[in-house]
Amino acid sequence: MHSFHAYEDGPDLAALASLLADRTRAAFCLALLDGRAWTATELARHAGVALSTATGHLNRLVAGGLLAEERQGRHRYVRLAGADTAEMIESLATHAPYRPAPVRSLADANRRRALSRARTCYDHLAGVLGVAVTDAMTDRGYLGWDYGPALTAAGLRWLRETGVADDRPVGSRRPHVRTCLDWTERRPHLAGALGAALFRHAMDAGWLTRRGTSRVVLVTEAGAVALRERLGLPDEVLAPAP
Repeated sequence: MHSFHAYEDGPDLAALASLLADRTRAAFCLALLDGRAWTATELARHAGVALSTATGHLNRLVAGGLLAEERQGRHRYVRLAGADTAEMIESLATHAPYRPAPVRSLADANRRRALSRARTCYDHLAGVLGVAVTDAMTDRGYLGWDYGPALTAAGLRWLRETGVADDRPVGSRRPHVRTCLDWTERRPHLAGALGAALFRHAMDAGWLTRRGTSRVVLVTEAGAVALRERLGLPDEVLAPAP
């Protein structure tokens, strides 16, 4: 009698899931959605664990392909393995149960509101502002949804007029246009190569600026003018974060 074992051939989804089935490793992956490279010491401090514990978890994440490491002299840095990994982590976060941390101060409350308003999702924009940009591009006919999200001819003209360099590296397998389900807004924001290009342009043009080393981004005065003129974003979306 023969038995069929589905796990003997095919993707080992359980192995991938096991990498995130630990709160410390999951916290590392969520922190690295800011797109930066972190040291083990920084991540240990962020997660509130000993450096030796952090190092063991990071070794597992690197071996499992979720993180990539870089070395500069004696220093070791880790980052998410790529944009596709970041988008997978962000997508999983939308399906995970939400466990709000206790708000112990006004600073905690303001930080949470700022993160929800506008933040990085690896190399593109998320939060209320990211969703608003996606909605505005749809309303103005720059994005079409007949066969999934796609840049229209009007959208291509708008990119050129705005000065956005919408170019992908030769041989890149990254989708040109795709969306992420935003984990705070529960609505899609623009991702893929186009989302990255728009975010890069907004940073280079001084429309957005990072708040310290966090994932929070802020709309500058110049950015408020540009986004209001070019996409018609309302003042309540462009208002300064607390």
